[in-house]
Parts: sequence; C-alpha cells; structure tokens
Amino acid sequence: MSGAGLRVDKWLWHARFFKSRSLAQRLLDGGRLRINGNRVTKSHAVVAPGDVLTFPKGPHVRVVRVAALGTRRGPASEAAALYEDLSPIQRSRPKGPPPTARRDPGSGRPTKSERRATDRLKGR
Repeated sequence: MSGAGLRVDKWLWHARFFKSRSLAQRLLDGGRLRINGNRVTKSHAVVAPGDVLTFPKGPHVRVVRVAALGTRRGPASEAAALYEDLSPIQRSRPKGPPPTARRDPGSGRPTKSERRATDRLKGR
C-alpha cells in the first residue's frame, strides 16, 4: 500500500457505515472485515483509494471500493462520494407484516351476539 491512507475504522465512520468509531473497531476486533481479500483484525490498518472492503452490515454483506479518503464525517451525500458500492443487488422485502389468510365471512369464531343466540337455543 502507498503511504497516503487513512485508518480503516476512521474511514468506515467517515463513510457513515457505523455511527461511531468504536462500533467500527468492534467489527475489526472480531476479524469480520477484509481489505482486498485479506482479513484485518486491527483498527489501525490503512485504506487507500482503490481498496476493496468486504464486511457484514445487518443481514447483508457489503462490498465497497474506496473512492476517496475524506477529511470529516459530513452529510450522507458527502459520505456516499467516498465509496463505490459493489455489493450484489439485494431483493427488497415488502415492508409491514406478512399478509394474512382471508376467511369467508361467518367461517371464523362466533361473535358475542351469535354465542348468546346459540346459548338461548340450547337452553343455557
């Protein structure tokens, strides 16, 4: 790697993949980040433009190419310019609860008034 670079934990924080540097460090301490295919366990590892990072983020695996180093943790639009997303396209799941089965009217549990009518017929 060339001399010009930035700590990987700081870059992940600048690029807004993590809310804090300590969360990024936790990922690195667990050995769950790869730089150009090589596993990294230390947060002082250096990234440079052109490096490819692979790491888990939520239920997905993110693959990003470092486009720029950045000088601060700016707005999301600025952070998006720091990397090129190479992750495979994830199919989005529909939001909200899963669809429920539909019943025909009257085929479910009886209502309170229907139960009372049944009790009257049975003489209870």
